[in-house]
Amino acid sequence: MERRNFIKNSALAMALLSVYKTDVFAQSPVLGYNFKTIRNNVGIFTEQGGTIGWLNSSSGFVVVDAQFPASAPHVIAELKKMGEKPFKYLLNTHHHGDHTAGNIAFKGLAEKVVAHQNSLVNQKSAAEKANNLDQQLLPDTTFGTGWKAPVGGEKISAYYYGSGHTNGDAIYHFENANIVHVGDLVSNRKYPYIDRENGAHIGNWISALDKIYQQFDQDTLFIFGHSRDPEKVTGNKADVKAFQNYLQQLLSFVSAEIRAGKSKEEILKATAIPNAPEWQGEGIQRSLTAAYEELKGA
Repeated sequence: MERRNFIKNSALAMALLSVYKTDVFAQSPVLGYNFKTIRNNVGIFTEQGGTIGWLNSSSGFVVVDAQFPASAPHVIAELKKMGEKPFKYLLNTHHHGDHTAGNIAFKGLAEKVVAHQNSLVNQKSAAEKANNLDQQLLPDTTFGTGWKAPVGGEKISAYYYGSGHTNGDAIYHFENANIVHVGDLVSNRKYPYIDRENGAHIGNWISALDKIYQQFDQDTLFIFGHSRDPEKVTGNKADVKAFQNYLQQLLSFVSAEIRAGKSKEEILKATAIPNAPEWQGEGIQRSLTAAYEELKGA
């Protein structure tokens, strides 16, 4: 593990909060970053925003997600210390700014930027609304149900299971290392953001997690987009199942409250989801609101 501490520029941090809504999407700010290998030349990088995954192969580097323009150069610098190699692919799990705003740091560096086709649409739309399209590096390679590429001695496979956290979430499997970056399809013990404006669907999200659980084995190591405990951005199938249970309990609870005649305002007063006690902290109202709207067809 290598750590580099620095003092963030407060004005820049406030600008990022404004432009990319990090109060909703990002993890809490930290005063440094963490860059480490986790298995077979695949590693993670955390600073602010969604967890970055990376591969150091014999033929070049692969990076999964890019956080923000201020943090992306740090992972680039750390990888360059491993040798003078090309950056073969930058892979985006979905379009949210805390995963893609840092794409711009890879301009002229990454040979290809890859994402699901809906992620490209969403990323471009969000940038146009924010009037900062010129500050983005959009995906140039998109796919529907899946995508594959060999990189050195590693094979990478991407999968799409339909709407979940958004309508454009993809996962990336480093097959030989048996590591899967699931992006924000898993929020480990942290209340998730459910982006209904961009196609999120809790019911299908539950089904997608079931497919992921069935597809991979007990040795598979998962990289999560976010975690309540910053040290637990990786985990196993049990963590995937636990988050699926959270979503199931969320729908069951809100459905029961609706049947009991509760109003949306009354439902939003809940401070915990029954039978999912590990999910704590701030943000429960986002989950409750999304579940209520989905169940009511709003």
